[in-house]
Amino acid sequence: MRNNKSHPSRMWKVLGALALALTMSTWAGIGQAQVVVGQVVPLSGVLESTGKQMALGVKLCFDQINAQGGINGQKIKHVVVDDGYKLEETIAQTKAVIAREQPVALIGYAGTANIGELLKQKVLEQATMPLIAPYTGGEPLRTPFNPWIFHIRAGYADETAHMVDHLATLGIKRVAVFFQDDAFGRSGLAGVETAAAKYGTQIVARAGYDRLTGEMGDAVKTIAMAQPHAVITVATSKPLGLFIKAYRDAGGPGMMMSISVVDPLDIAKYAGMANVRGLAITQPVPYPYSGVSPLVKEFNDAFRKYAPEGTLISYAVFEEYVGARVLAEGIKRAGKNPTSEKVLQSLASLGRLELGGFSVNFSTNNRIGSRFVDIVVVGAEGKLLK
Repeated sequence: MRNNKSHPSRMWKVLGALALALTMSTWAGIGQAQVVVGQVVPLSGVLESTGKQMALGVKLCFDQINAQGGINGQKIKHVVVDDGYKLEETIAQTKAVIAREQPVALIGYAGTANIGELLKQKVLEQATMPLIAPYTGGEPLRTPFNPWIFHIRAGYADETAHMVDHLATLGIKRVAVFFQDDAFGRSGLAGVETAAAKYGTQIVARAGYDRLTGEMGDAVKTIAMAQPHAVITVATSKPLGLFIKAYRDAGGPGMMMSISVVDPLDIAKYAGMANVRGLAITQPVPYPYSGVSPLVKEFNDAFRKYAPEGTLISYAVFEEYVGARVLAEGIKRAGKNPTSEKVLQSLASLGRLELGGFSVNFSTNNRIGSRFVDIVVVGAEGKLLK
């Protein structure tokens, strides 16, 4: 099994080649695919590294399924398009994919605001199109209930509440929050505030940064001066890396904790590996690097067989592999000639689906499949440790 160590520069070269393959709209070697799944994801821009990993996770699952003959005798065509993490591109490219490819479902989108705009413009509703495994835990996509989005991950409020709970067990009740100033970041902040009231934790500082520019103003100064014992962060990789470096350079000693949607090697590019070591990260799926569960074993087998040489196992890859497994079951239950309407119905009636060490549970009035949260720590060379 490939481990989660590799030279970062080599990783970026490999991901660059992977992006070229992805933007060619489909994966080679699947023959006359009859079932189309669409994915509009950041293959460029501030979330480039994560987006490429997300697309890879879906690819691994579908390659594995296609090698076994497909679903109900039909192979899956995985259409992948870049949106650069830009809201207007997410909308435009999704409309284009739906019109051109007529997918039975969409999978693995990124960005609370981006996906929220899909709902606002009724893109999913008008196409009767399910979206599975979005890479976001934003509360606006969960409340109020909408029938189009099927979440396989816990929400950001669940993740940050777990952080506060964990810190409280360690006797740490003086915290600051560094967050992306949008729906994504505010969802995590709300989780911290709710849990803080429960555990008697004091939030000594709150500081945000701009979603698109990464501009953080006086955030570092504000948090450093408040002298928290821990800093809970709800941020993407680059802004988080820049914040950690500046905070440590300013003498900030607080324990660092991060929401799940980050890449440790990407953070280390901006913060330096020494500053990233010890960072605690919540995760909404089980540890993917090793283990005895059937799901993790099957994932590692798919990674060995189908991942491009030099790419790395990561939580983002594994999470979207799991999402693709869930979608595959929905397509299977939709029958021989699946449509988006049939797949939507089959997912809504899925009930509890056990994947071999991780489960989801959907129903007609529930689209939050899991609230599982774990914590890992960044060790030497960016390796994630249990």
